[in-house]
Amino acid sequence: MGESVEMKVVARIRSDFDTKFGVPRQSGLASQVMSRVVFEPEYRNADALRGLEGFSHLWLIWGFDRAERKGWSPTVRPPRLGGNARVGVFATRSPFRPNPVGLSCVELRGIETDTSEGPVLLVAGADMVDRTPIFDIKPYLPYADARPDARGGYTDGLPDRLLTVDFPPELQGRVPAEKLPGLLEVLSHDPRPSYQSDPDRRYGLSFGGLDVRFTVSDGTAHVFDVIEPQIAK
Repeated sequence: MGESVEMKVVARIRSDFDTKFGVPRQSGLASQVMSRVVFEPEYRNADALRGLEGFSHLWLIWGFDRAERKGWSPTVRPPRLGGNARVGVFATRSPFRPNPVGLSCVELRGIETDTSEGPVLLVAGADMVDRTPIFDIKPYLPYADARPDARGGYTDGLPDRLLTVDFPPELQGRVPAEKLPGLLEVLSHDPRPSYQSDPDRRYGLSFGGLDVRFTVSDGTAHVFDVIEPQIAK
């Protein structure tokens, strides 16, 4: 039996991603997506954040609490390789690993101190489903964390799957103005599983309480409806 340790949830993310579908594949890809880090009652102490306002970026250490797992496998199929080629689990950021822990670098846009939930961090670029548990928060240190000469292994040279977004103005009007830039970014990064390419297939992205319906063909995401989930058909 492997040794186990206890980790406490110190905060939870509040994001516009209601489900795993559509969550950016890495943090920072959708830099216009805003989220809030809300601390658990035990950790709602402003003293714990003293000095944090001087940093532009943070590391969030969090848990894949919605990843369905049955044990672990030494190899996985990274989506960036088309979902077919296998590589070692420790050469990926797959959630299906011995300890389902994620690591995200986010931009700190502000700190709200006078809220009913204690001090709250406003962050951009998080790749996390709403209410994902956060185990720790650490400042990003450019002198130590930035490595411009780093190699990206099998990800080097892989093309970015950016889509053009066809979003009719009348449908854009159903999206709150402050959420629209983030939604456009999410759609442009192609939320579909890498193995799906049927141009007639319809997808539904739950984002910020809205159900955004779209298809993808010829490198373009075509939004054809934006509806509230409770009236979705």
